[in-house]
Amino acid sequence: MSNNNKELTLSAPLSGPVLTLGQVPDEVFASHAMGDGIAIDPLNDCLHAPCDGVIIHVARTGHALTIRADNGAELLMHVGIDTVELNGEGFALLVKDGARVTNGQALVQFDLDRLARRCKSLVSLIILTNGEQFELQPLARKTVKVGEPLMRVLARSTVGDETAVDNVSAEASASVRITHRGGLHARPAALIRKTALGFSSQARLHYGDKSAPCDSLVGLMALGIGEGDEVRVSCRGTDGEAALQALIAALSVPVTAQHVAPVAATPRRASNEANVLQGVCAAPGLVCGPLFRLAGIELPADIGTHAVDDQRQCLDTALEQVRSEIRTTLAHARQRQHVEEEEIFAAHLALLEDPALVEAATAAIEHGSAATHAWRDAIQAQCTVLLALGKPLFAERANDLRDLQQRVLRALLGEAWHVELPAGSIVSAHELTPSDLLQLSAQQAVGICMAAGGATSHVAILARAKGLPCVVALGADVLDVPQGQRVVLDAANGRLELAPSEARHAQVHQIRDAQQLRRQQQQAQARQPARTLDDVSIEVAANVASSAETQVAFENGADGVGLLRTEFLFVDRRTAPDEQEQRQAYQAVLDAMGDKSVIIRTIDVGGDKQLDYLPLPVEANPVLGLRGIRMAQVRPELLDQQLRALLQVRPLARCRILLPMVSEVDELLQVRQRLDELCAELELTQRPELGVMIEVPAAALMAEQLAEHADFLSIGTNDLSQYTLAMDRDHAGLAARVDALHPALLRLIAQTCAGAAQHGRWVGVCGALASDPLATPVLVGLGVRELSVSPLQIGEIKDRVRHLDAAQCRQLSQGLLDLSSARAVRHACQHHWPLS
Repeated sequence: MSNNNKELTLSAPLSGPVLTLGQVPDEVFASHAMGDGIAIDPLNDCLHAPCDGVIIHVARTGHALTIRADNGAELLMHVGIDTVELNGEGFALLVKDGARVTNGQALVQFDLDRLARRCKSLVSLIILTNGEQFELQPLARKTVKVGEPLMRVLARSTVGDETAVDNVSAEASASVRITHRGGLHARPAALIRKTALGFSSQARLHYGDKSAPCDSLVGLMALGIGEGDEVRVSCRGTDGEAALQALIAALSVPVTAQHVAPVAATPRRASNEANVLQGVCAAPGLVCGPLFRLAGIELPADIGTHAVDDQRQCLDTALEQVRSEIRTTLAHARQRQHVEEEEIFAAHLALLEDPALVEAATAAIEHGSAATHAWRDAIQAQCTVLLALGKPLFAERANDLRDLQQRVLRALLGEAWHVELPAGSIVSAHELTPSDLLQLSAQQAVGICMAAGGATSHVAILARAKGLPCVVALGADVLDVPQGQRVVLDAANGRLELAPSEARHAQVHQIRDAQQLRRQQQQAQARQPARTLDDVSIEVAANVASSAETQVAFENGADGVGLLRTEFLFVDRRTAPDEQEQRQAYQAVLDAMGDKSVIIRTIDVGGDKQLDYLPLPVEANPVLGLRGIRMAQVRPELLDQQLRALLQVRPLARCRILLPMVSEVDELLQVRQRLDELCAELELTQRPELGVMIEVPAAALMAEQLAEHADFLSIGTNDLSQYTLAMDRDHAGLAARVDALHPALLRLIAQTCAGAAQHGRWVGVCGALASDPLATPVLVGLGVRELSVSPLQIGEIKDRVRHLDAAQCRQLSQGLLDLSSARAVRHACQHHWPLS
């Protein structure tokens, strides 16, 4: 090892494959926010000193420490990703803070097996934290052993004077409580440092009787600040106030914004049958055919040097090509009035124009990466952050980003999307993207099955719109099925049959032929009313999100609109729609539905549905936070504007207003009072009906009290299921268990109907359960009188109603409430009311 206070050669502190920071599965490290460095995927269980020096900081959990080399370079060594979560378990510190160490000395012993089981990744980092004084030169090594040369550290030459800080400026300061999980350890400290470096002011963090400059990573970590501790931030300089606000925001970011949860493989769910994989239905249908495995683009290692200007130009050209392709897709979707498709790819276009993605890729190119690898790494880093949030909407956006990753990579590599599908193929993949699905649909794929994915993702929405059977969350086993193997995809029941007999194949073809004939008969009767055999009328309405969808619903025989989601007016835009735009949109929906009634839900954003122009506090658990009616209470002007627009539609008698996420009577009364005041202002003598969504258990339990003041109740079984069962319905490992036919859900539905009946109110269901033909007799039996379904299922659900006896449904449904599980309920339903 040479050391002349200018150049230092560091030896490897671990043995294993060497990675660049861009390959590290953590956005903070990969983005160089903590500084430049290198990573090793360790094969040994002990961290050694890379040089002579002094230990200047040791994490209390033992997973990280910082050494100051004799030439002044400060090196952070961080074992594994998310190891702070172990609180020291599996780590044995062999040195103390302030200790003098020599090159190769053992510093930390760790339990490799325990870390592998408990943490996201074993990849360990060596980061230069004072990069303003030194620079790194990694040596070209693919793998190293402890003690072998790893990289050089060179002193930077100082040119000119640093920008002077206006010390005469007043000091701006504020106190804030630390919400980062585990306190201000390495990664949160890096974010604080990165924020501070964006301003010219001098910023310091004060904790107890200690303080540290915010641009010093080691200094911040050395303060020993824990989760929940209160600190003071002070900023002095011309932009001190702006710096203070930015640092407060960075310090109070909830843990989920930085914590990346371990990504476990989706388990294969148990099945009573051999050679059957069980997943979750995303789009119903029954098909058979050869399985075709679709793999994404895999890039080789990035070897060699690249001309920065050339790579930037390549990226710009590829981005413009993909923008053009998406604009063409949008134009075709608008022409064919495919609203879901249009909304999905409009969101893709907005994501592609996000400057943060391009900036991250450009920065990687400037660090020597090829454009392909720079774009892949920028996308993967952002996906990691989104998935760490643990929210369905963000997981969906991560899939959209992966779509853009593949499309831009194809453009960079000069590859068109082209796969020769064998006739009648069922396509399998880890997770497909929306553009994949459009291409596969155009190539006449007959079914889709995925190892991961959720039933409410953009891919699932498109599959339902295309009538393409789709099963998600099948687990990694589906990827091991040999290419070309003949399978049966029973999507309605979430099953993939891996070894069907010839008799089973013949049966599937027979069933499909019978279903096709049945659908034709159902469609012919779709415009007729739905009445049970004992003459109970059930209204079958449609869930829609635009006037174009409403027209499709009307043409398919809908008795009205049971749910218009008004979010389509508010999302993926930079400013809120004004009153006039809203009124025109609502009027268009009423016009498209002829003389039938339309239920319009007030805006349900907030929580995990963020709007660019509506800044809301970052929440640790958005699904339990400000959303629906709660958000309207915080921003009443939004609800006021929407109510005014709704009160101007004609005829007002056909407009019904529905309030989302209500959990107590006072919330309903406040909106009813405001509605009355607005009617008086507009000199209206007629009042639209006002209903309440039952989508939280509290509302179901309070149904009788709510029905006293509401005109109708509408049950949202999607949210009611996940809130009642405490399971995220888009969690790949739990999705199969989030079943609205669970007896607990049925009890809440029964209680809602009984409470509403006390005041003569009707109850509808607008969640996914309404579209499940197996559930139709149960809902009718429990007292539901309106089912709001997907427009394409109206004929099927009406036909199901016409074959039921409501009195028998009432009798049998009561017995279902005493069953032990959703599976038992489904089995009983199949027995009592078999699906033909």
